[in-house]
Amino acid sequence: MQLLLIIIGAGIAVSAIARKRNVEPGMIIVVLAAAASFIPAVPRLELDSEFILAVVVPPLLYSATRGASFAAFGANLRAIITLGVLLVLLTAGLLGLVASWLLPTIGAAAFVLGSVLAPPDTITTVSHGDEIGLPKRVTSILTGESLVNDATALTLFSIAIGVVGGEHASWQHGALELLRNAVVGIGIGALFALMTLWIRKRLGNPTLETALVLLVPFTAFLVAEEAGASGILAVVTAAFSISINLTLDPRHQYPGAYRTRLQERSFWPVLDFVLETFVFAYIGLQLRFVFEDLAGSREPGLVRTLVAAGVLLVVAIGFRLVAVYLLFGRWTLRNHLIKRRSERDESFRNAYEQARQRRNRGGGEPLDPPTQKETLLVGWIGMRGILTLAAAGAIPKDVAGRDAILAIALLVTLGTLLTQGTTIGWLTRRLRFDLSGERAEEEGLREQGRRIVAGASAEPATDPDASFEAQRLALGRAVMERRLTEEIAREMIEDIDLRQAARHTAHPAGA
Repeated sequence: MQLLLIIIGAGIAVSAIARKRNVEPGMIIVVLAAAASFIPAVPRLELDSEFILAVVVPPLLYSATRGASFAAFGANLRAIITLGVLLVLLTAGLLGLVASWLLPTIGAAAFVLGSVLAPPDTITTVSHGDEIGLPKRVTSILTGESLVNDATALTLFSIAIGVVGGEHASWQHGALELLRNAVVGIGIGALFALMTLWIRKRLGNPTLETALVLLVPFTAFLVAEEAGASGILAVVTAAFSISINLTLDPRHQYPGAYRTRLQERSFWPVLDFVLETFVFAYIGLQLRFVFEDLAGSREPGLVRTLVAAGVLLVVAIGFRLVAVYLLFGRWTLRNHLIKRRSERDESFRNAYEQARQRRNRGGGEPLDPPTQKETLLVGWIGMRGILTLAAAGAIPKDVAGRDAILAIALLVTLGTLLTQGTTIGWLTRRLRFDLSGERAEEEGLREQGRRIVAGASAEPATDPDASFEAQRLALGRAVMERRLTEEIAREMIEDIDLRQAARHTAHPAGA
């Protein structure tokens, strides 16, 4: 307990310094914790293998999903599925094969390592997208990818752990298992969202409502996992449904909800910080002990493990870059071939235009493939993070090569943070994205949002709370009608919530 308090206290100080210097705090915490592990007086922390995945990952994922845009997710679905499913499968397979060649003594556990290293953690980078200067398209793709690839990687991780434990598995079995896990997980998440929305408006107390929502990621994850489904997709589905409905859907608005929204906006970042600090520090503090275990074993041994970590780091970074170019390039080539055929074949052009209209997103044109600059940036942003460290820590202690996998996961995570994490800002500046159009469009939407709010405020209302509610409902309708984006509407609803809270503070009931 004392060590845990020291970790969190040190994390606060480290994060304060790191953010002032625009450096990722998690990277510094891992490095410092790894260095601290070599202090003789530091004990080895031992946690149950299921603790990190069941207690740490669900709330972090729920919090990340709360701020995501469902419309942007849908608009970029093709790119997101390409990266979050196909690329994760390819990466896990390739890294597993390379690991089995470098560390033959760990056997099938090489593919456990492949699934652990496969998913990049891009949410942290995206959260600083405005500061870095990331284009909105890149931000949307990376956010969606991070939500989907966690589910894919953890499903692979579970299958690989089962194979190591002696279960029979085939490619067909793995594909069917992945599909079943996804469908059942989404269904369970939707069910939890419906129950939460029904119960929440009947509690009438911000503390109880926040406590209820806090239970959702844990219970949805555990129920889905017990059902043999994807706990990650259950959490993502529940978070999307609850967040969008409570903020934007008029059918789920209720008096006093603004107090709960304001409380949650303060609560979730604090929980994120504590959990992220704990995971980064916990894995870093394992380094000396893992190295000692490896040095004392004949196979795979410390030197061979370090070499494997270096090779896998290079392969992970290089393969993502190449694969993103090939996958997005195939999309570009397909569009080019369709365009050329459309110029020659009028009947094909008419059929294709009809298909485009059916697939359009709220009346707008379907999105084209990412540009070359966007592709390069997406390919480079592939740092490993919380999920890689958490999954490595969750490997059962009786799995062959567990110490080697822990060490490699930590070193590859550190390597990607140091090489990619520290150069994203530089690369973004070198690519010189013109964001003036995006910013002008956002400002235009804000102006439109202000007009919508002003129009709702002008309607006569005897109760001031009714006026605030009318403003929120007007914004929600504007989003449903595609006249406003979710991001702008949420930004303006937060301002309305603050104004309503300020009014009640200045004029309390009964005063």
